[in-house]
Amino acid sequence: QVQLVESGGGLVQAGGSLRLSCAASGRTFSTSPMGWFRQAPGKEREFVAVISYYGGRTLYAASVKGRFTIARENAKNMVYLQMNSLKPEDTAVYYCAADTRRLYGSSLEREYDYWGQGTQVTVSS
Repeated sequence: QVQLVESGGGLVQAGGSLRLSCAASGRTFSTSPMGWFRQAPGKEREFVAVISYYGGRTLYAASVKGRFTIARENAKNMVYLQMNSLKPEDTAVYYCAADTRRLYGSSLEREYDYWGQGTQVTVSS
């Protein structure tokens, strides 16, 4: 069992920055790739970024590449999403997810078996 709790969301102006955090419980965290997804109003949930179990491999959606950075601290059971140069279209609920069955993770939502409750990010123009 893995429990995930996101924090760090809020309201920010376009061009600003936010850092999302995801606190994980469960002994499988250090061997699980971790992903961030988001869901905007009226849209399906979409992939944002993923980091491998040891942090050495990352993958980003084209829409956030160069602006967002995913990182993890296995000693603290934490994963982060640093979001810079935010745009109004980044407005969404952001979810942290864990894939406890693989080591490297992917952009496929169906491969993640644990999800947090989400944190709202709103970017004003």
